[in-house]
Amino acid sequence: MTQQLVREPTSAESSSSDGKPPTSSVGSAAPSAVGRASARGWVLRVRQAVAKPGLVLSVLVLALVILWALVPEAFTQWPPDTGVPSSRLKPPSAEHWFGTDSLGRDLFSRVVHGSATSLAATAVAVAVGLVAGSALGLLAGSIRGWVDDAIMRVMDVLLAIPSLLLSLALITVLGFGTINIAIAVGIASVANFARIMRAETLRVSTAVYVEAARSSGVGWHSILLRHVLPNAAGPVLALSALEFGMAVLSISSLSFLGFGAPPPSAEWGSLVAGGRDYLVAAWWLVTLPGVVIAAVVLSTNRISHAFQDSERNRP
Repeated sequence: MTQQLVREPTSAESSSSDGKPPTSSVGSAAPSAVGRASARGWVLRVRQAVAKPGLVLSVLVLALVILWALVPEAFTQWPPDTGVPSSRLKPPSAEHWFGTDSLGRDLFSRVVHGSATSLAATAVAVAVGLVAGSALGLLAGSIRGWVDDAIMRVMDVLLAIPSLLLSLALITVLGFGTINIAIAVGIASVANFARIMRAETLRVSTAVYVEAARSSGVGWHSILLRHVLPNAAGPVLALSALEFGMAVLSISSLSFLGFGAPPPSAEWGSLVAGGRDYLVAAWWLVTLPGVVIAAVVLSTNRISHAFQDSERNRP
């Protein structure tokens, strides 16, 4: 004798039998679940950031220098180009944090106001190298053939010349000045960006989604702009952070040699150059601007390494 199992109707079935749509608890709980997941993600990111104090310190240093360039009046009230003769060559104190120079000008004020010129020149140099190098690398990696060979042989020649020497040669053609220095430093870094972009373009071009787009009849320019370029940009952006620090060092070196803006410009390199004659009597004129330059370079290098680690760990 078979037993018939009688099952009670569920709430969804009973509501559908009444002609009313069933109510779902999943839909109401989804927004709260998404919110909790997002909050957990932010907490995880904060924990990861706290676990890397060097990265946090680097970001804070770079943010501080950017604020110096944007709103220098918020950090110092001393005029950068006006000195007090009675206050010349004073050591660092509560009144003058970085001391004063040979004309009685506040050195901290000159470093803060000079950050705008130095960072602007650095940004121009990185932009020139990033745009020109990425375009050449993308062109070489996508067209290949004799175009690839011609572009990369030119890049090999540029890499064979030391960057500072190449910048000096370009400055003799372009002339002195901060903008010309920035352009020369940017051209000297084109080869680095071109090689990285070419390697990433060759890697991404063999991906399945690129082959699918090519087989479906999508134009080559659409494939480059929509598929290849966005997926190849990660390592190039990490390199741009590294090149930012190298550009700060190169521009400061060229300004130190006298190729930058003329006095009384407060470029970081010219500040170091102006204090070398007083190195024994006033050590702070060279040391403290040099510490600022070193801190910015080390901070950008640390941020670049963080970008590279995130690219390696990306699925």
